[in-house]
Amino acid sequence: MSRALPPSASIATPQEGAKLHAPSAERNAVHIAAFLRENAPASGQALEIASGTGQHIISFAAALPALTWQPTDIAPDRLRSIDSYVHDNGLSNVKPAQMLDATTAGWSTVHGGQDLIVLINLLHLISVAETRIILNEAAQALSPDGALMIYGPFTRDGTLVSAADQRFDAELRAADPAIGYKDTRDMQRWFLDAGLTALSQEMPANNLGFIARKTSS
Repeated sequence: MSRALPPSASIATPQEGAKLHAPSAERNAVHIAAFLRENAPASGQALEIASGTGQHIISFAAALPALTWQPTDIAPDRLRSIDSYVHDNGLSNVKPAQMLDATTAGWSTVHGGQDLIVLINLLHLISVAETRIILNEAAQALSPDGALMIYGPFTRDGTLVSAADQRFDAELRAADPAIGYKDTRDMQRWFLDAGLTALSQEMPANNLGFIARKTSS
């Protein structure tokens, strides 16, 4: 996945050393960590897709210390930032960041057996086809009792819930007509097609959190 995005889609500024800082990650990390504590497995293996700056992973690893976390991203500067945050916070339950483009089919064969997979603020930045690849691969990578957590902005039954969401979605689609907010109705259908059953919860700033698990046979 590589495309030009509007500047508001991914803001990260250089900090000390290799660290990058994203204001949105600072704002939502505590809320997402609380959501994970309520819904995620307490122990096992956890994979974060598109870890970004690394601000999220240090919050999650501290909140769920019995999980062993694997951060990933596609950008070398983000990988360096992740490792820098992890090192400076002295976290022993986070592995070195790895390169992963989760929009490319086949990654579940390398990252199988996950008790938790976390994906934050990515689906509105990629196409429908790429979204469905991620859901299908995540379903295959999950352990039988594993959970997939997705967080971000979505339309609800075809409706954008705020003027800010309307502006941002329009900005994304102007930059690339293939991307933009995904709808809750489509998400539920795509989860089911991937063999997952998902519940959603309202989150701060008009975001949604999904928790999906393998559908019982």
